[in-house]
Formats: sequence, structure tokens, C-alpha cells
Amino acid sequence: MNKYAIIDVGGKQLRVEQGRFYDVRHLAPVQHTLTPNEKISINRVLLIRHGSSVNLGYPWLDDAAVKGRILHGCFEKKLVIQRIQSKTKNRRTFGYREKMTRFVVDSIHFAGENLNRS
Repeated sequence: MNKYAIIDVGGKQLRVEQGRFYDVRHLAPVQHTLTPNEKISINRVLLIRHGSSVNLGYPWLDDAAVKGRILHGCFEKKLVIQRIQSKTKNRRTFGYREKMTRFVVDSIHFAGENLNRS
């Protein structure tokens, strides 16, 4: 597909396209819980490609936004951590699963127009 955007969300950079879903962590502030089908708008857009034109931000594009909605919360694969003390031969294994939020991209906007309509 020749229409995509690169956004900064959850401490990572994602290449997003319309109609696809993505799993991110730290999508909302700690005080706000996201519910399914809640609409979101991400303004930290680093790059937009539309056809043969590429728009770069420094660091972000001022008049760009990626709009979507929350699908549901999910968990990442379990991260297993092992601690071993060599002299006493003590071993301890524990782990955790990181909370993720799955969202789908509905549209990419730049300069007041929806890029996915054309």
C-alpha cells in the first residue's frame, strides 16, 4: 500500500496503515482507562507517505493526525526471568505479562483532509 504514516506511540515508532490493527503499550495516561470502541486520535506523526509524496516532520508534523478506535486490551507473551546465584546454587524463576492495548487505524489526516478517501 502506498499510503501510510509513521507514528510515535508507547515509546516506539510504528508504521500504520488504514484498516490494520496494532498492539501498543502505554497508549493512555495512567488515570484514564480505555474502553472498547473508544475513538482515539494520535497527533505524534513523524512521517506521512501518500503516493509518491513524502512529508517529514521535525520532529512531528503539525497538521497531521492518525484516527482510530480501541478494539480491546490484551497481554504480551510472558517474559520469563531467571536469577541464579552461582556460589550458593540458588535459582529463582519468575515472570510477568505486559499489558497491551489493541487499536485499529480508521483514517490518516494531513492538512485538514482525509488521505484515505482518494
